[in-house]
Amino acid sequence: MAAFAQSAPCWVDVQLPDLEAGKRFYGELFGWTFRAGDGPYADALSDGKLVAALAAKQDGRMPTAWGVYFATDDIAASVARIREAGGQVITDPVRAGRAGVLAQAADPGGAVFGLWQAGDREGFQKQNEPGSFCWTEVYTREKDRVDAFYEEVFGFQGTDLGASGASGASEAGASEAGASEAGASEAGAAEAGATAAGAAESGAEGADESGVDFRMWSPAGTEPGPDTAIGGRSVITDAFPAEMPSYFLSYFAVEDCNTTAGHAVRLGGRISAPPFDIPYGRMAVLQDDQGAVFAVLQPPVSGKTTE
Repeated sequence: MAAFAQSAPCWVDVQLPDLEAGKRFYGELFGWTFRAGDGPYADALSDGKLVAALAAKQDGRMPTAWGVYFATDDIAASVARIREAGGQVITDPVRAGRAGVLAQAADPGGAVFGLWQAGDREGFQKQNEPGSFCWTEVYTREKDRVDAFYEEVFGFQGTDLGASGASGASEAGASEAGASEAGASEAGAAEAGATAAGAAESGAEGADESGVDFRMWSPAGTEPGPDTAIGGRSVITDAFPAEMPSYFLSYFAVEDCNTTAGHAVRLGGRISAPPFDIPYGRMAVLQDDQGAVFAVLQPPVSGKTTE
């Protein structure tokens, strides 16, 4: 039996201009250690378990960004479904030695993601624990097309967060993030605002009064809802620059959100959305010292919930 359910997030990596600088940043921030991979590529380990990879960009025009991969047991069939559903295949399936087969694609809104058909490497050996991946979500302007796309390609079942049961945390987080980035670069401001608003809703009981639109994804064959959700979709509103592209944001679990955010700044990174509470803990959106954006999430203390 495969380690990952069909279409579950199974891997993340980041493309960086300076691989060695990336190893220093993430090694200090998350306590990761590294081992050399094939070519300009380094596996990241937490407690000796695979959690991510860092890669040196081979083309300066490539974005400095984290990417997420979804598991598939038939990558050729997945690629065919992507094309049929209106997506774009950026990289046709290519074998990564004995590790597996990968491909890259974009949804109808332009958000880029990867596919991974496991060989010797299944994917994460640790997740949902401090220092490892715990969540991903896509930000898009093409809500209807993108929802239909992921349902058709991956079989995701959506749970829409309704207009009742407002979460004050999401309003505070969205406004706080937007204010913190006022006057910053267009991309940075949009990242912060959209991320904070949508991520705050990822664990909420309903959309906030500002109309944040969030859909949770549960794998096919499960009962849709927060208990089975493996990712989600938020909407980039007209409040953000038209130039802002659709994108995936990946989250890493941490023991202390505030401490991690402060540490990222001391290491040369930036805070895009300052720490704030959501129903599933406390989160922040950060940039590393080369500009790659990611989020961190501190789960709530057992037996306690955030307000």
